[in-house]
Amino acid sequence: MNFQVNYDDLIPNNVDLSSDQRLMRALEQWHPGYIDWWKAMGPDGFQEAEVYLRTAVSVDSKGWARFGYVKMPEYRWGVLLAPQVEGREIAFGEHKGEPAWQEVPGEYRAMLRRLIVIQGDTEPASVEQQRHLGATAPSLYDMRNLFQVNVEEGRHLWAMVYLLQKYFGRDGREEAAELLMRRSGDEDKPRMLAAFNAPTPDWLSFFMFTFFTDRDGKMQLESLAQSGFDPLSRSCRFMLTEEAHHMFVGESGVSRTIQRTCEAMKEAGIEDPYDVDAIRALGVIDLPTLQRKANLHLSATLDLFGSEISTNAANAFNAGLKGRYQETKIDDDHQLRDSVYEVLKPGENGFETEDVPALTALNARLRDDYVDDCAKGVGRWNKVIARTGIDFEITLPHVAFNRGIGLFSDCHASPAGEPLSHAEWEAAKSAWLPSSGDVEFIHSLMKPERRPGRYAAWIAPPKVGIDGKPGDFEYVKIA
Repeated sequence: MNFQVNYDDLIPNNVDLSSDQRLMRALEQWHPGYIDWWKAMGPDGFQEAEVYLRTAVSVDSKGWARFGYVKMPEYRWGVLLAPQVEGREIAFGEHKGEPAWQEVPGEYRAMLRRLIVIQGDTEPASVEQQRHLGATAPSLYDMRNLFQVNVEEGRHLWAMVYLLQKYFGRDGREEAAELLMRRSGDEDKPRMLAAFNAPTPDWLSFFMFTFFTDRDGKMQLESLAQSGFDPLSRSCRFMLTEEAHHMFVGESGVSRTIQRTCEAMKEAGIEDPYDVDAIRALGVIDLPTLQRKANLHLSATLDLFGSEISTNAANAFNAGLKGRYQETKIDDDHQLRDSVYEVLKPGENGFETEDVPALTALNARLRDDYVDDCAKGVGRWNKVIARTGIDFEITLPHVAFNRGIGLFSDCHASPAGEPLSHAEWEAAKSAWLPSSGDVEFIHSLMKPERRPGRYAAWIAPPKVGIDGKPGDFEYVKIA
């Protein structure tokens, strides 16, 4: 198996790119446009900084990356696929048991291209959303983590462009070019999914985004990693290795924010977590504001799963293109011909469940799996609070709370899942979602800290450094 990555070519790869001269030329022609996009829309003001980044040198699960200083425009992006599994079969849908496809099945060409383009569009979008955050980084450690996330999102874009260029001919080349033309939040050419057009204005938003929204990315990649189209499966399997770090950045960032808040409260003798003015006077983010931010980011991310009942998802499953989360670990027929799934819906007396054909409820199931996964991380946040003895728990809001897409888009609910009238929602929502005052306060804390080993007052240091480095290591050498 080819675990090692060839760094001799302009485009690092482990797919023997040099043997396909047409494809290599196409990617080399796309490369300058990508670098132009990165310089224009990548981290603002830090293109000349030397950053201690990891670069994949292998797709083996052990020892797959090396660390070193690099200027981000000189980072060696490329095409990396997980090893091919000999004899792999399609695990679900109408083609279950057939050999996995090494070429695009003609009858599913348009559907497959659409899946790849949507996934590809999210990758540069998040880089664009986060491009101004370096200026207010709470430490060099956090700045480096931001830039690591950014360059890996860039590599994930390369992964999807490789598939488009290699397998979809002229259409693929046109789609690859369009991926560099759209811009997050642009009125004329926005990114394809709404959540990727919203700004990421501060570091708490970044941590929440990487915890909640990158976790949606994990769920989508896990589903695509089941694909009967083997090159897509292999691409996503390796992308998941890098995506794990992105979620770590989010979970640990919020955890460190919580820790510093609780420490400051204890030092000041404040026991009441709702004594907001006194807590904010300490220069830390109060726990109720953290709860409101979690409410906002979870509800926005739930909309990314689309409508709970979806014929598009059913068609992709039947076609063998996109499976369920951890498909091969599920104990059923993997075709769902007679299966049902319990879906929560608005009802006459609040919310009620209904058994619907499992094939059309795939989005609802993936969303439920996602919420369960989020709950584990939130549980770890609550352990940080509990260790300090402060009486507060962060909770995940109900799936009907603050929704804009799907079954709950035309109704209102409290975070606890209580149905509300429009008037009740308007009267109460400011208690559940960040206010303009919350946003202004968070912004007031976003002062950069660029001394090695030092951290802004609102966040605690990490427990360990990156790559075993000491606490005062200079993760970013700013030009």
